[in-house]
This record gives sequence, structure tokens and C-alpha cells, in this order.
Amino acid sequence: MRHWKGILLVALICALPAGGASTKQKGTTSLKDIQPAGDTSKKDKNQQYDFIFVASGTQYTCRTSYKTKLKATDFPVGSDIKYQVDKDKGEVKNMAGKGTKCAIVRVEKLADSPAPSPAPK
Repeated sequence: MRHWKGILLVALICALPAGGASTKQKGTTSLKDIQPAGDTSKKDKNQQYDFIFVASGTQYTCRTSYKTKLKATDFPVGSDIKYQVDKDKGEVKNMAGKGTKCAIVRVEKLADSPAPSPAPK
């Protein structure tokens, strides 16, 4: 009986993907937009920002924390950024290496561009 339990355990372990299903993405893309989010208060003195960028056919909105101090001028719209997305956590860095961690707050799957219709004969 133990023999079958051992075989079943080995079969289950082999059936699982190695290291679990990873959704981590990283790469370089251009910054589509950066917007201030929320208001500052006496308690939360830093401005939050939403970084908007497209990666692998998906548009991400990644929001910084109130705890993060950030200069928006370090991230001009249209400039290249390095990004990393892991489920609901993200990180963006400009090409000079300045960056911040952020939370993914919106994900939009972009529609493929439709194929042009054939010309009428």
C-alpha cells in the first residue's frame, strides 16, 4: 500500500509545473503616460503617481505608494522605461536607473488590429 502512495506522490509532483506558474514579465517599453493620483495630506505627504505603459499587448496602470517620494520629471512621457510585472506588483525604472515599486491597479488587454478588408472588385 505504501508503494502506491509513493507512486501517487511522485506523479502529482511531476504533474505540477516546475517552480509554479510564473506570471513575471520584464522588459523595456516606452512610457505611455504618467498621472498624479489621489491627494496628499498631512499624514501622507508624498504624491502618488500612475504609470501607464504597454507590454506584450497589454496596457498596465501601476500606482506608486504614498510612502514613495518621486520626481515626475524623471519620467518624461514617451521615454523608454524598464518594467517588471509580477501578478499585482510592478516596478518601473527610467534608463538612468531611477525607479520605484508600484501596485498594478488596472490591466487592459489591447485588441489586435483588425485585418484590412479586401478591396471590392
